[in-house]
Amino acid sequence: RKSSILPAVSAILMACAVSLASAAPPSAATLKRGRYLMDGVVACANCHMARGAQGEYLADKGLSGGMPFDDKMFKSCAANITQDRETGVGKWTDAQLVKAIREGVRPDGSVIGPPMPIEFYRHMSDQDVNAIVAVLRTEPAVRNVVPKSVFNFPLPPSWGPPVTKVKPPSRTDKVKYGEYLANIGHCMECHTQRDQKGMLLMTSVGSGGRAFPGPWGESVSRNLTPHESGLKGWSDAEISKAVRGGVDRKGTPYKPPMAFQHYKNIDDADMAAITAYLRSLPPRPFGK
Repeated sequence: RKSSILPAVSAILMACAVSLASAAPPSAATLKRGRYLMDGVVACANCHMARGAQGEYLADKGLSGGMPFDDKMFKSCAANITQDRETGVGKWTDAQLVKAIREGVRPDGSVIGPPMPIEFYRHMSDQDVNAIVAVLRTEPAVRNVVPKSVFNFPLPPSWGPPVTKVKPPSRTDKVKYGEYLANIGHCMECHTQRDQKGMLLMTSVGSGGRAFPGPWGESVSRNLTPHESGLKGWSDAEISKAVRGGVDRKGTPYKPPMAFQHYKNIDDADMAAITAYLRSLPPRPFGK
């Protein structure tokens, strides 16, 4: 009898230890990485920060969403991703947040539509997505009811099979690492054409030509491929200035929704990797 009790007690103690470990606060390194990603290449606030009538940030309302996207294929509003339990994600578990980011599935099973770049976020490593979730948990709760998005095409039943484990990419292959950064930075979400079903045309990746109307007027995504109508002839410094400085090679400022106010925080090594990846793309004519 004594021997049968001891394993049970051990199992309980082990379960408690696992529970305590899982409840441990994220490390400083995790929060630093998550903040770098959110304030840099992933640029969460570019869509989810509340905005005023002229598209200006309303910093006091945080990531409470509401930014409209008036595309010919959909009218969408960025979600409230603050810790508000009624209108935000305060009731969601970490696993549910990860699933929403990488698979585009909410806790109720509904599918998240564009412009949330699920096709690209599926490649986000476990380490990076967990770092982002850790930072989201620090966002103050802000109550903000966001209008429901309307799509002029049926959303797919899913964006692909469940994402299991994704390892952090090696930085030794600059092009592959740059592709990873461009994916989680959703560069091609705006710089690629969509078909009549609202899906990205992967045969036109990076060729630009998408129009984005807003309080700023209308902006059109440029060609990111090394084509004559794209980045052919651009120096690395000019590409960096466009991405991180928000101006073209002639010094003309870019308009939103280009997230240059966040991309300015991309460090030199990451910027060099992104540039290497863009140079590796097949040259494609503008918008083709």
